[in-house]
Amino acid sequence: MARILLLIPSRTYRTHDFMEAAARLGVEVVVGSEHRPALAGLMEDRHLRLDFHDVERSTARIVEYSGRHPLRAVVAVDDSGTVLAASAAQALGLSHNPVDAVRAARDKARMRERFLAAGLATPAFITLGVDADPATVAGAIRYPSVVKPLDLSGSQGVIRVDDPGSFPAVFQRVAAIVATCEPDGGRPALVVEDFIPGEELAVEALLRDGELEVLAIFDKPDPLNGPFFEETIYVTPSRRDAATQARIIETTRRAAHALGLRDGPIHAELRLNAAGLWMLELAARSIGGLCSRTLRFGSGISLEELILRHAAGLPLPAHEREGRAAGVMMLPIPAAGRLRAVEGQSEARQVPGIDGLVITIPPNETLTPLPEGDRYLGFMFARGESPAAVEAGLRQAHARLRVVVDG
Repeated sequence: MARILLLIPSRTYRTHDFMEAAARLGVEVVVGSEHRPALAGLMEDRHLRLDFHDVERSTARIVEYSGRHPLRAVVAVDDSGTVLAASAAQALGLSHNPVDAVRAARDKARMRERFLAAGLATPAFITLGVDADPATVAGAIRYPSVVKPLDLSGSQGVIRVDDPGSFPAVFQRVAAIVATCEPDGGRPALVVEDFIPGEELAVEALLRDGELEVLAIFDKPDPLNGPFFEETIYVTPSRRDAATQARIIETTRRAAHALGLRDGPIHAELRLNAAGLWMLELAARSIGGLCSRTLRFGSGISLEELILRHAAGLPLPAHEREGRAAGVMMLPIPAAGRLRAVEGQSEARQVPGIDGLVITIPPNETLTPLPEGDRYLGFMFARGESPAAVEAGLRQAHARLRVVVDG
């Protein structure tokens, strides 16, 4: 039986889907996480407590474990484990991305530098320490700009600023978010980059020995113009024409090669405007949250199953994406406060095409919207005969939800 180490941070939505995929494949799962799980006593030798930020020590622990219980693959389910996964796989002689390439994908400044060196259109930027004097910087940058943490994800801490007078307050707000979220030993810095207008798209793909296999192109029909950049709807297949989709794929391929990535899932973000196609970011992991549930391949194969099959060297069956259009809505947090209830869920589920609604924050928990927050209220899924029908269904169902919050 193949044995796979899954690096699962404590704050992730993705545990269930990866574990379910592993069960379907009949592979043994070892869980690597920062904390001892409640059921660790029942897991025998199938749990490793690891510090994802202490890569050297955690790699040594994984190698020692694999000497007793040989591992077929090391897979990170979210951003925080990608560097450790690459380091451990390298030490074990397993298929992996170069560690330096994964570090570049986690660092927005290094990423931009490599995109620029490869001739890709990407925002101009500067990197600032959190102790920089924002009043001095304010007059030296172009507007509108976007201020963001160096290595957070999910749009946390990302804010648009339109003029020099607003810059110091925005800078200090983002610096405070970095101070709260940055792990020990992290690089406490911010990126200030040009705001790129246009329509945003995402690409989900798999790298196999350096070759890019695109699994889906998503349209993001809601404008993402700031001041915060909370994502909402993803719909696939893309409504872009064939020539534009070919450019999107080629740009994503060049970006992955520019970073030096060669193996495993990637998730890319691009923008399209009159000036062309802009490469924003590319992560060495699959799509976040529960969004992967929009994707079904072949005879119902999930994205997680494809990722585990590839990582473990198991056969990959035919896996064209299903023919129907599909989409997900990441439900935004409307206001800060204590969540009392999400009403109207039954009515939302009755909208034609809606095939899933998951509220991921339980009642009585505190809600923190972006840019300080790092969670969505939940996820809603739809399928239909066309991308337009899927988008319309998601919007109609969302309109039936009523989020009750105590301020």
